Order: sequence, then structure tokens, then C-alpha cells
Amino acid sequence: MIASRNFVIYSSPRMNGAMMTSALESLGTFFNGADDAGPSRGPGTGRSPGLSSGPNTGLWPGLGPFGREKDHLRLRTLVMLRWLAILGQTAMVLLIAFVFEYEIRLWLTLSIIMASVWLNIILTVGRRFVQRMRGWEAALQLSFDAVQLALLLGVTGGLNNPFCLMLVAPATVAAANLPARHAMVVVVAAMLATIAIAFWHLPLPWRPGESFVLPDIYRFGFLTAILLGIVFTAGYAWQAALESNRMEHALAATRAVLEREQRLSALGGLAAAAAHELGTPLGTIQVVAKEMLHSLKKSDPLYEDAELLVSQSQRCRDILRQLSQKPETRDSVYDQMPVRAFLESIAAPYRKDRKDIVIEVLSEGHGIDPEKEAGLMILRRPEWLHAWAAFVENAVDFANSAVWVRFEVSHGFVALNVEDNGAGFAPDILSRLGDPYISSRVFGEDAPKAEGRSYSGMGLGFFIAKTLCEHTGARVSFGNREGGGAYVRALWRRDQMDIFWADEGDVS
Repeated sequence: MIASRNFVIYSSPRMNGAMMTSALESLGTFFNGADDAGPSRGPGTGRSPGLSSGPNTGLWPGLGPFGREKDHLRLRTLVMLRWLAILGQTAMVLLIAFVFEYEIRLWLTLSIIMASVWLNIILTVGRRFVQRMRGWEAALQLSFDAVQLALLLGVTGGLNNPFCLMLVAPATVAAANLPARHAMVVVVAAMLATIAIAFWHLPLPWRPGESFVLPDIYRFGFLTAILLGIVFTAGYAWQAALESNRMEHALAATRAVLEREQRLSALGGLAAAAAHELGTPLGTIQVVAKEMLHSLKKSDPLYEDAELLVSQSQRCRDILRQLSQKPETRDSVYDQMPVRAFLESIAAPYRKDRKDIVIEVLSEGHGIDPEKEAGLMILRRPEWLHAWAAFVENAVDFANSAVWVRFEVSHGFVALNVEDNGAGFAPDILSRLGDPYISSRVFGEDAPKAEGRSYSGMGLGFFIAKTLCEHTGARVSFGNREGGGAYVRALWRRDQMDIFWADEGDVS
């Protein structure tokens, strides 16, 4: 019914090859996208009216299956994290050697730590400290950190050392900040290093004359736990970062819609300013033209030209006067309009789809007399125009034959209901609606050809429409109707809605 159900899933067997090709292309983009993610090309927003970036253009071309790559790490970030690790490792080695007085290979462990020190010095001196690194560069550095930590653990007991859990850290940092293909390199390096120290390691530093060795069954259990921990924490960090990126760009798309509407609204003010600035020189031109006209005789060849100049300058002044007056009359002429007329203007572009669109305006649950209904006014707001049009358009897309748009006004609340008699929301999508990039479309084999419309999109339509409504104070709910089909309901408190009766003369 709405734009969040817009990944096309054709039921025709002949489309299986195309679907497989599309899936393979998505995987290829995911694992082999560009290293350097450029800035977004401008937020397209799926199929909703006024929100589309064009068919099959996507939001951020070349930046992965969900529109963009993750931001690359700054060199400063990794260097600072490595300095913290160096300080912690050095402190623990000195604590074990001089406070607990355990037998530890002091110079060997310090030499391994010095490898990280030298890497930081080289990176700090040889490159700009604030620059962003390419994905593969960050992956190499994090892989080095995992191997260095594994070597340090290997000479201090291997899996008998409780600090083995720190091997989870490089993989988690990579998964949260790098593209998947680069993060996997770090995850694999951390897992291989963990397996290596499970079999090849030096004894754990312990009291003189004593040793500490875990049973083999426990060590292998610990190995399994660490490997699962690396995979789980890396996967969780990657998913959390991906959801954050999705939400960030979906909100950016919503802001772009509002900013565009604000720019359009500002055109009226610009027209008034232009009319004011042009009025004075145009008045001067008209005065000079009249003086020329009065000084010429009717038989003079220039008389008709001067007369035309006067008439046209007067016409320009009339046009500028209308432009300058329009902002003053905008509340009554443009912004205010009957609710039914507002809904009809939204539904009009979609009536060509051969689906019935039934519009009802109710008061306290009952119909309103046509004469009284004409006095129920609403202020045109860009949020409502885009959001309600998105709901209607997508209801039409999924309806079998009819769409119902019900606008109900009561003493305390105002509600908008958009319903259709289609197949309804898929159960696996219904619980996740409201999030960006959640979409699922199911059509018959001939539906796209018959209607001649594009059903591609990124699933942002419902998210943007819902966000726009909530921006004005609405509570949006959705679900499947008992008799079949889907519904979307937006509910406002009466004092949050710019709606009023014309005879009241004020917003209720």
C-alpha cells in the first residue's frame, strides 16, 4: 500500500533468472564497492510524490546496496586507540614483572609492544594526522593490531591468559567503521590469530616453581567462546552501524523535502521584494513615456510608439502590483482551502489508475452537510501535502479496485484514514514498518506493464510520510483490515491541526 512495500517480487517463473542476477549484483556491490565513498549526490526518496529521484537512480550511486559505504576511519582515531593499547599493555607487563614478581619474559614482551610504538611513530610522522584512510589501509592496521596482540598473548600463556578477550576489540572496531569486505579481513585475521595461540604459546607467567595450565577441554571451550564472541560482536557492531547510516540518510532525505518546500514558499516573498524594487524605476519609465506622448503630435510617427510604451509600462505596473499584493492575500487565497478540495487535489493525479478513490469528510463520526462542509478549511502545509499524497499514491498502487480516504474531525481530535482493498501488508514486513529501507512489493505478472509505472524504490516513502506527519504532532498507525487490504491512520489533537470552520474566523 505504501512506499515501504516497494521491492518488486514478480511471481512469473521467467523472472527467476533476472532476480538471481540482481541478487548477485547486489552481493558484488556489497563486497566490491568503491573504497572512497564520496558525498551523497542528493537524497532521493523512493516513489512518493515529490520525493522521487528518478527510476533506478538510487540515492548514492556506487556506495553499496543500501546507498552508501560506511565512513572511513581517521588516522588519528586508530593512532590514539593504539597508544591507549600500548599504555595498557606496558602497564600490565610491568605490573606482573615488578609488583606480582611473576616470571615473565620482560624484554620479549616489551619488544612486541615496541612494534606498535614504531608503527604509530611512522604513521604520525609520515602522514597527515587528520586524514581519512582508505578502507584497505585501516583493515591492514587493525589486522596488525590483532596479530600484535596475539603475539603478546602467545608469549604470556596463550589461552591461559585471561586477556585473550581483548582479541574481540580489533574486529569490533573494523565491523563498526569499515566496509564489510574490509571488516571481514580483520575478523578473519583475529580468528586465525586466536586459533594459532591456542596451539602454539609459551607458559603463563606464574609464581617461581609453579605453573598454571587449564585443562584441554576448558581451553578448547574458551577458544570456541572467543571465536563466537568475535563473530557475534563484529556482526552486531556492523548491523548497528548499518542501521545508523540508514536512519541518518533517511532523515537527510526528509530534511531535503522540507527544505525544498520552504524554498518554494519563499518565492512569494521574493516576488514581493522584486515588485517593490522594480516599481520605482518602472514608474520613472512611465512618467517619461507620458511626457514624450504629450510632446508629440498624433501625426508624428513616434506617437504610436510612445503610446505603446505608456500602455505596456502600465501593464507591467499592474502585474507587479498583483505580485506585491499576493503575499498579503495568501492566507485567504492560497493557504486556506476547504478540506475536501485539499483532499481532491491530492487524489486527482491518481484517479487515472482506474481505481476508485472515495473521499469522505466526517464530523463526530457522521457526514457533514455539503454547504457546511465547504466551510471546513485547512491550511496548506508542505508536510501534509507530501505525506498524504504518499499514502494515497501507494494505496492506489496496491488496491484491487478502491481506495477510501476518510478525514474525520471531532471535538478533541482530527484523523486521516487511508484504506485499500488489496492484499494488505505482508506479516514479515508489518512488524518493521516505520523504519527506512523496509520494503516488499508483490505484483501480478502483468501489473507493471498494464499500469505503465515504475515500482522500483528504496523503501523511504512510508518512512518520510510518517516522519512528516509526526513532525506536525501526529501519531501514525498502520495494519491490515479485517475484510482485506491495509490501512494507515494519522491522528492529531485538534489544537495541533491547522483546521477551522470558516464562520469561526479562527483556527479551532
